[in-house]
Amino acid sequence: MAFESLSDKLQNVFKNLRGKGRLTEADVKAALREVKMALLEADVSFKVVKQFIHSVQERAVGEDVLGSLTPGQMVIKIVHEELIALMGSETTELALKPGGEITVILMTGLQGAGKTTTAAKIAGKLKAKGRKPLLVACDVYRPAAVEQLRINGAKQEVPVFSLEGSQSPVEIAEAAMAHAAGNGFNVVIIDTAGRLHIDEDMMQELRDIRAAVPVDQSILVVDAMTGQDAVNVAESFQNKVGIDGVILTKLDGDTRGGAALSIRAVTGRPILYVGMGEKLSDLEQFHPDRMASRILGMGDVLSLIEKAELEVDEAKAREMSQKLRKAEFDFNDFLEQMRQIKKMGGMNSILGMMPGIPQMKGDMNVDDSAMDRVEAIILSMTKEERANPSILNPSRKQRIAKGAGVNISEVNRIVKQFDQMKKMMKQLPGMMGGKKRRGMLGGLGGMFGKLPF
Repeated sequence: MAFESLSDKLQNVFKNLRGKGRLTEADVKAALREVKMALLEADVSFKVVKQFIHSVQERAVGEDVLGSLTPGQMVIKIVHEELIALMGSETTELALKPGGEITVILMTGLQGAGKTTTAAKIAGKLKAKGRKPLLVACDVYRPAAVEQLRINGAKQEVPVFSLEGSQSPVEIAEAAMAHAAGNGFNVVIIDTAGRLHIDEDMMQELRDIRAAVPVDQSILVVDAMTGQDAVNVAESFQNKVGIDGVILTKLDGDTRGGAALSIRAVTGRPILYVGMGEKLSDLEQFHPDRMASRILGMGDVLSLIEKAELEVDEAKAREMSQKLRKAEFDFNDFLEQMRQIKKMGGMNSILGMMPGIPQMKGDMNVDDSAMDRVEAIILSMTKEERANPSILNPSRKQRIAKGAGVNISEVNRIVKQFDQMKKMMKQLPGMMGGKKRRGMLGGLGGMFGKLPF
């Protein structure tokens, strides 16, 4: 998961700071040397790291910090604030024209960054906000690029414009604008061709499209997995054609996250969204303050709530919350809970937004892939067994194990932990304060105890 290694290292540094009653200037400098190494290992630009450490040190060695009763916490607060400043301070939205005016968004980036899929993701988001988007297929070089856009557009229920027989992206873009004006579309999203590397032909093509149609937002899509190369790509695009914002894809992968911390400082352009998965719904608004909190292990409860509100049926969640509190839920409810968690990105994604995650990880064994095995076990039960787990005797468990393709010991473990969780949930309140939040997330609280996966 993105930033996991960096987060662990920073928390170790700050753990040592918290343990000291008073800090000397030497203590702060020693801690910041470790922070510097952690950032460099996360593939953050050297120039960015140098400036960041300088800014933190200037503030952290002041009399107000070293003389305070909790200097360690003060240093952490400064690092948090400087991380936010580094990534842009404020959340930046796509700039859209009002009413029926057409906003033109030009999607750019190298091949393989996920540009075509991201174009469809944005179209879906804008459609959900009441806009009428049109996707435009201007990648005439990559085999199946147009078809990929059509498939993703259909999934989002957004039409895709293409021009059969045309090999001119400029001609396609111009025709798309006329089509949009004549059919009431108010957002035109142009998917352009990428290359395996930056070349002058690609840059000239982008300049030609910009000259032919009134582009309002040029968005660069970069692969966070490429680390420092993503920053270099962003800098090149900014210098050669100009960009208004960046979308980082694959931030859910095994990436060190340095691109997210460097791009704003290097290009001066904000990160608008981050791709957190392959599903068309897996595109999150980028919030610098929330990302800084995640990096420092403080969690991101606001994003968790937003994700729950988007993915979880409120009425079902409220009903589930009542069942959990009364310990009346069965394996059918349990299956529904797992499916809701999958829709929210999986347990690791949820835990990554919870404060104090390192401590939680030490107490539970989280394996998202094992959820599939648990689902197979539950689906191998009869309706009667799911509704009344108390009838699960050894012969029934043996049949379920065969049906799910697992050992009977795994069935026994699931049943035992289900019973334990059921007892425990009767004693727990909802996860969050507030009626709506309890309704949305209270049911999911059942999964944060002893997990059967």
